[in-house]
Amino acid sequence: MIDNGFPLTTEPNILREMIAQPNIVSKMLSVVTGNSSNVSETLPGATASCVPWRTSDPKYANNEVYVDLVEEMDATINRDGALVKCEIYGEVQVNSHLSGLPDLTLSFANPSILDDVRFHPCVRFRPWESHQILSFVPPDGQFKLMSYRVKKLKSTPIYVKPQLTSDAGTCRVNVMVGIRNDPGKTIDSITVQFKLPPCILSADLASNHGTVNILTNKTCSWSIGRIPKDKAPSMSGTFVLETGLERLHVFPTFQVSFRIMGVALSGLQIDKLDLKNLPNRPYKGFRALTRAGEFEVRS
Repeated sequence: MIDNGFPLTTEPNILREMIAQPNIVSKMLSVVTGNSSNVSETLPGATASCVPWRTSDPKYANNEVYVDLVEEMDATINRDGALVKCEIYGEVQVNSHLSGLPDLTLSFANPSILDDVRFHPCVRFRPWESHQILSFVPPDGQFKLMSYRVKKLKSTPIYVKPQLTSDAGTCRVNVMVGIRNDPGKTIDSITVQFKLPPCILSADLASNHGTVNILTNKTCSWSIGRIPKDKAPSMSGTFVLETGLERLHVFPTFQVSFRIMGVALSGLQIDKLDLKNLPNRPYKGFRALTRAGEFEVRS
């Protein structure tokens, strides 16, 4: 619907058809004609469809659909090294290029581990409620099919062990990083960051692997990348405290980031994806990615 020139819909596919992307030609025409609107006067066919999230009758020479499990691990490790919290926030992301009006069903091998599930409007609720099966007619292109949480995980893929000792106006720091539970895939893009406490006048830090930088906002960033097989990365050095302060009383919290391609650390597994109403056999692709979310280690 359009009310006084404003589209009353939030479906991305309909909006893409109704509102043209600005370009040089449209800007020149708006100057010549005085009409600055780039909203089409003709409503897309999908506005009257029972599946308004889908572009009306798309056609592709090669039908294909990709399903990605994208997860973020939130974890808190206390100063004793104990795991206080560890859970996954995940999304099932789909990139669909399918002709006509396809009907898809996606099932998991272990759906019972999922909590706090939320669905795209295309998902039929009853098949999920009765059999934990995602039944849907997909939007055209990329979209988030569902989100979920997996709670109370027992371990993290890497460990970060900070040790700080302070006396006589200085503080000695040593941080070690290593693999705790090998996920079977390469862990890369590992970075450890922490904010220097305000009472520190200067810091001298070095590492046996990766690079250490102290940024202008007094944040120390240690970029590790991948953990080498022959040694555990470590960073060590000293802090000089402000005059009159013998010991450090405010200890930093270490923020950890990493990425693991090809694995969903929650353990969620896709069982199968079935497609109906297609003129020919489509290509189906599956991927998984886990990265650190709010992953912090206290010292």
